[in-house]
Amino acid sequence: MNDFENRVESPCVRNCCLNDDDDCLGCFRSLNEIMQWSQATDEERRDFLLNAENRRKAYNLKWNTNR
Repeated sequence: MNDFENRVESPCVRNCCLNDDDDCLGCFRSLNEIMQWSQATDEERRDFLLNAENRRKAYNLKWNTNR
């Protein structure tokens, strides 16, 4: 396997809709994280994914959903 095959993949679900904070309600990445994704290192991508998971949890608590 080469480095390209080991890259952290995008969590994009092709359901892009930004909230008032510019966070995507499909993948829960911020607009800045989405724009930086292609140039980000795997470490940065993992940080983005952790941020997105925290946003998803906060969204679920606020709106009482299970996404």
